[in-house]
Amino acid sequence: MASPTSAAFTPRGPSPFLEDHALYDFAAPSGVTIRFAVAGTGPALLLVHGHPQTHVTWRKVAPALARRHTVVAPDLRGYGDSGKPDGGERHVNYSKRAMAADLVALMTALGLERFALVGHDRGGRVGHRLALDYPEAVTHLALFDIAPTATMYARTDKAFATRYFWWFFLIQPYPLPERLIDADPEFFLRTHIDGQNKTPGATGPEAFAEYLRCYRDPRTRHAICEDYRAAADIDLEHDAADADTRLAMPVLALWGGLGTVGALYDVLETWREKARDVRGRALDCGHTLQEERPLDVLEELERFLAAAD
Repeated sequence: MASPTSAAFTPRGPSPFLEDHALYDFAAPSGVTIRFAVAGTGPALLLVHGHPQTHVTWRKVAPALARRHTVVAPDLRGYGDSGKPDGGERHVNYSKRAMAADLVALMTALGLERFALVGHDRGGRVGHRLALDYPEAVTHLALFDIAPTATMYARTDKAFATRYFWWFFLIQPYPLPERLIDADPEFFLRTHIDGQNKTPGATGPEAFAEYLRCYRDPRTRHAICEDYRAAADIDLEHDAADADTRLAMPVLALWGGLGTVGALYDVLETWREKARDVRGRALDCGHTLQEERPLDVLEELERFLAAAD
């Protein structure tokens, strides 16, 4: 696509991680700055990362996708080099609704009113909310290694609470988790990533160093806690209001066959409760599919997105 030229966009040079992608800052109407990478031409494709990653998590797949798509890969508010607003009452500024609104504003400002969306982890939860709030904008929705948030909380048991302890640790009142992580952010980050990935070396030292650069910022760590606090509070209220809504666009659910989500849930069935057209499968990896099995991810996405071309 042509380089963004409006006053809402500030160029930040070439991406050091996503080949052929350029970095920009977008001044969203919310007042939050969103850092994003962009490349390619063709149908629009929005790639949304999870925790504890940034847009850099798409480095192994974004260049190939950009051969046929206009790829936009943002840092969610609170993450990476995007803005980190105050959480607000009931953590509303880190609700998936607020995060989704940033992304729709970004895509609209780029002239990409309709797009396919791929979301991993927290990015999948933002993607689910975005598809509910802006169904006319999303052509295809791909969700990586998640079951619906409300479903996972409703079915919490000892196995889930043990494997996903951070869902319950990070939601504790400020400043408990922030202070404890502050003691050794690198240890917490490495333990989190290594515990979820089942493919040694998939993240790599350069990407880990970039994630750590961002994680060392106490504002980022607080924003991440606010993201999880919102998920256990106002997001559940929003989800309850849409409990009977089923998405109309095609949904692709992929998950790590060696990870937690597939072990504890019938992933396809959980999404068939939320969408009319669901397909997908497990990949031979842990949580971070796009880093652990990028070729499999590309094959699945190219097949899924073909109808959007």
